[in-house]
Amino acid sequence: MQIAFHIGANCTDEDRLLKSILKNANTLLQSGTAVPGPSRYRSLIRETIQGLAGSAPAPDTREILLDTIIENDNIQRVVMSNDNFICIPKRIFDHGLFYPQAEQKVRGLRQLFPADDITLYLSIRNPVTFLQETYKRANPGDLQTYLGLMQPDEVRWSDVIKRIKSAAPDTPVVVWCNEDSPILWEQLIRSVSGAEPAQDIVGGLDLLSNIISEQGLNLLKARLAEYPLQSNAARHELIADIWETHAIRDQIEEEIGLIDLSPEAITRMSQMYEDDLSVIADIDGVTLMLPFT
Repeated sequence: MQIAFHIGANCTDEDRLLKSILKNANTLLQSGTAVPGPSRYRSLIRETIQGLAGSAPAPDTREILLDTIIENDNIQRVVMSNDNFICIPKRIFDHGLFYPQAEQKVRGLRQLFPADDITLYLSIRNPVTFLQETYKRANPGDLQTYLGLMQPDEVRWSDVIKRIKSAAPDTPVVVWCNEDSPILWEQLIRSVSGAEPAQDIVGGLDLLSNIISEQGLNLLKARLAEYPLQSNAARHELIADIWETHAIRDQIEEEIGLIDLSPEAITRMSQMYEDDLSVIADIDGVTLMLPFT
């Protein structure tokens, strides 16, 4: 069984990718891919991993889980998503680590499906905006209370991804930047769902429809219809050009309201995020999806 598991991160697409993939569920089912509703597996997998407490699962655990999650026969691939899979926002910085539960959760997932072909999908975002959004959800008081033993400029996605790979070295991880999601959206749907390159899908413009004008969206649809089989890079270029000229500015400009971060700290953290992408791209077993490639 191929298992595609979108594990977050918190405050990235917030189930929008799953919703776009679910629009294609019936078509995908015809080619052996199941996209179950999240209520069938989120609490089930979380509670089962917690119940393991590091021990090996019972021999029939995998079959029981899949029988509960998947309704159809002859399924070769199952798609699941949970942006709180690793932890909820208020636990992200426990014990002086960024996502301290990452290894435990990924190792537990690997134990539940030991012989299956698992791929993990992870969206990341600028630590400045990530901190702002997760801090709002956690509501801990001040930012330093939220971070605990960590400092804002110690937030590195590469650290989390390295620990995930340490816990599951044979499990591929696909990573992309949340800031790039509107450009990559159709490619993400295809990658997670396993859809063939020539297979028709719907939902590829779901994110763009909220951040560009109606005129821009209609222009983009017309251009894509004119050149339907262009490469990913060419599609990305087209989307970026129309996004640039037809953006709804108040939908894409994010104001930073964290009073604990100075303008200099914001600039420094943003540059460190860009530098961290090069580190991530060099991690064995990790694919970093970037626009225009």
